[in-house]
Amino acid sequence: MALDFGDGYALRLAQWTDYGALNRVCLLTGDSGKDATAREDDPDLLGLIYAVPYQVLAPDFAFVVEGPGGVCGYVLGTPDSEGFYARMEREWFPPLARRLPDPGPDESTWTGSDWARRVIHHPEFVYPPVLQDYPAHGHIDLLEEARGRKIGSGALRLVMARLTAAGVPGMHLQVSPSNAGALAFYRALGFERLEDASLPEHTVFMAIRF
Repeated sequence: MALDFGDGYALRLAQWTDYGALNRVCLLTGDSGKDATAREDDPDLLGLIYAVPYQVLAPDFAFVVEGPGGVCGYVLGTPDSEGFYARMEREWFPPLARRLPDPGPDESTWTGSDWARRVIHHPEFVYPPVLQDYPAHGHIDLLEEARGRKIGSGALRLVMARLTAAGVPGMHLQVSPSNAGALAFYRALGFERLEDASLPEHTVFMAIRF
């Protein structure tokens, strides 16, 4: 156990046996922190893109929040975004792509999880020079039962401490511009919004120097 939050909630390193739970939490928070079940036809793809690979490729920085009823959140990180993305493209996505159809480039024909299938077949990683002063990145998602207990801040601080101990100078995160709660959460932890023409406009990048 890495942290005990009380009331039956604790943080621990994620294991391969948690893959189903990681997929579930990712789906239930996949719409800017809300349940994305209604829009997805494959309940596992969100997690297979944004959660499970962190336990596989950066296991020392992948944690789950265990509650009285099981896993109810995670905080995931990697100290080396460039290396992580290279391994994702080389090792992680090709086996997934072999078992999934490519829906093609015409977004007007996409339904359900076609957007995710397209990402798996044609991954695009955002890592321009402005982010390279913050080479670590990560994700944090909590189900409703785990919110409001200071679990998120405690868990992310632990991951940031591990990254700092590993010699990483900074970290960045992507946030939906419509997720006001998440933006306020990161600001409270010392993250600041990055503004640069090289960054995509549909998402917000928050960054912090250690």
